[in-house]
Amino acid sequence: MTTDAEEPTLTIDELAARAGITVRTVRFYGTKGLLPPPVIGPRRVGHYGSEHLARLALIEELQLQGMTLAAIERYMEQLPPGLSHHDLAIHRAVVASWAPDSVETVTAAELQRRAGRQLDEDDVERLTAMGVVRPDGDTYRIDAGLLRLAVQLLDVPLSQDAILAARKVLIAHSRAAAHELSQLFRGEVSERAEQDVKSLSAHMEPIVVQALLTTFQRSLKEEVHQWLAASDEGRPS
Repeated sequence: MTTDAEEPTLTIDELAARAGITVRTVRFYGTKGLLPPPVIGPRRVGHYGSEHLARLALIEELQLQGMTLAAIERYMEQLPPGLSHHDLAIHRAVVASWAPDSVETVTAAELQRRAGRQLDEDDVERLTAMGVVRPDGDTYRIDAGLLRLAVQLLDVPLSQDAILAARKVLIAHSRAAAHELSQLFRGEVSERAEQDVKSLSAHMEPIVVQALLTTFQRSLKEEVHQWLAASDEGRPS
């Protein structure tokens, strides 16, 4: 069963459409244990939720990294049990960070498939404002690594100005952290051979990204809890 709070409501056809794959592929992943079983509702109809979508997005990202099905199975088996779709999104972000920056040209139909949902003109305009999508005649230039994240932001109850301001804050602090970490590591590898430096970089990058994401997630939770506690104290009893 899904570990998310909301009840799973997608049929297998709807899940496949949202994920941009076939129903046959969904069933195949289920037989391989890559997807948890659906929740069986009335008339014995299986229903899927956010966790299933998040797992399919993670599988797609692993495939983009060139991993074989056997390797993907091993990766998914090592995930802790009970992960929410938010936790799975973090794992996908870590995997996506391994890939080099990639800008691709896609058709309107491919943009919809990559997004995993139908996008109206307003959605495309917001994605364009985020710098993730750029119309180019009858096609679109997309930042493949950031598209799914940007699509999730479409449902966040924040104004476009607030999202762009948050993006600037994240970029500024991420660059500062990257600079300080690179200075730290540079001192450690300054006397080593070039091959050793490349090997260390290849091993450290995913570890550092995971550490930054985990630290940020926990810090954000603490900030939200403190904010909610302060709001409760300020309310009249």
